[in-house]
Amino acid sequence: MVESFILLGPILIIITWLIITNNNLVALKNNRENAFADIDVQLKQRYDLIPQLLGAAKGYMDHESSVLTRVTEARQKALNAKSINEKIAAENELSASMEVLNIQVEAYPDLKANTSFIQLQSEIADIENKIAAVRRFFNSATKELNNEIEQIPSNLVAKLKKMNIQPMFDLGSENRLMMDKAPEIKF
Repeated sequence: MVESFILLGPILIIITWLIITNNNLVALKNNRENAFADIDVQLKQRYDLIPQLLGAAKGYMDHESSVLTRVTEARQKALNAKSINEKIAAENELSASMEVLNIQVEAYPDLKANTSFIQLQSEIADIENKIAAVRRFFNSATKELNNEIEQIPSNLVAKLKKMNIQPMFDLGSENRLMMDKAPEIKF
C-alpha cells in the first residue's frame, strides 16, 4: 500500500503540474485575445471614420489620388484580416498610409481649414490615442504569454500544445522608418 502511494505521488504531482501549467497558458492566451478585442473596437471606429475623412479630402486632393487609394486599400485589407497577426500587419500598413495622408494634407491650407475635416481629424486623433492605450495592454498580455511559452518548465507544455511566440502590436517597419527620420523643417 505504501509502495503504491510512493509510486502514485510523483505521478499525481506531475499531472497536477501539467494541469496547472496548461490552465495558465490558456488563461494567458485568452487574456491576449481579450486585449485584442479591445483594440478591435477602437479599430472599427477608426475604419468607420476613414471614408468620411477621405471624402472630405478628396475634393481638395484630386491629383493626390494615389495617396487616397493607398489608404482605401489599406483600410480594406485591415477590414478583411482574420487572425490577430494578420490584423496587426494590416493595421501597420494602414497606419503608415494614414501618416502619408497626414503629410500630404499639410500642402492644402484650405483643407486644413475645413471644419468637417478638422472635426474628423480630431476624432481620429482621439481614437488613435485610445488605440495606443489598448495596444500597450495588448503588448503586455502578449509579453506575459510569450514569457510563459519560452520559460522552463512551462515551455514543455507549450510545445505539446504547439504554442508559438506571438508578435507584439508595434509601430511596424514603415512607421518605425518614418519616426527614425529627422523632421523636415521649412521656413
